[in-house]
Amino acid sequence: MQRISITIDDDLLAAIDALSQRRGYSSRSEAVRDIVRESLVKEAEAGAEDGPCVAALSYVYQHGTRELSKRLTSVQHDHHDLSVSTLHVHLSNADCLEVTVLKGNAGEVRAFADAVTSQRGVRHGHLNVIPAGDGDEHADGDGHTHPHR
Repeated sequence: MQRISITIDDDLLAAIDALSQRRGYSSRSEAVRDIVRESLVKEAEAGAEDGPCVAALSYVYQHGTRELSKRLTSVQHDHHDLSVSTLHVHLSNADCLEVTVLKGNAGEVRAFADAVTSQRGVRHGHLNVIPAGDGDEHADGDGHTHPHR
């Protein structure tokens, strides 16, 4: 393990300290290591444009926005091959939350997410992409792979 020194402004340090306290880190170093790891994972996900993946797309939308429900349904039907399941939650009289589990090519999954989250009336969209193998095998606890039957 290497020891490094960084210069950081007071507000950012306060945010790191608050995060450390909320998540129960024993030190700033642990918090910073996790932040860096999360950033590296996101960077790797962004680079995995064409590989297979599973993903969760979550977004909040205003259901009263003109024709939005119809447009969202249309986008979902246009990409039915990617969608595994969708959860719909009524948050308030005006807002709904949807979480859609997706499986397919990472580029196609990102394009679907962009088509949903760019709709007028959709806000707080977030796509969590997890790179996956080809789906024909899975690993057991020993690291060995077994074909799906």
